[in-house]
Amino acid sequence: MSSTFAVGKRALGLCDRCGQTYLLNELRKLTINFQEVNTKVCPECWEPDHPQNAQGRYPVRDAQALRDPRSDSAELDNSRTLHTPIYCQGVQGNGEVGTVTI
Repeated sequence: MSSTFAVGKRALGLCDRCGQTYLLNELRKLTINFQEVNTKVCPECWEPDHPQNAQGRYPVRDAQALRDPRSDSAELDNSRTLHTPIYCQGVQGNGEVGTVTI
């Protein structure tokens, strides 16, 4: 006795999502989180596995910091001077970081 299945060229099946009748060989299994589940859906209801489900499966190395960084000396000089005027009770004054002269 052999354990084979019938061909079923004209067999009908129901979509597990919308309930419409389709040929059984038109229905496709869903894949959720990289695993096929025992849910068969029609071509209209079928969707590929969402790529966001793959987050955390693969290492992501996205370095943000530099080792031993050095600042540009011109940038350093410009960052110490306050270029915007300071208004204090109607009196205008210019100052530097650390002291304000009015």
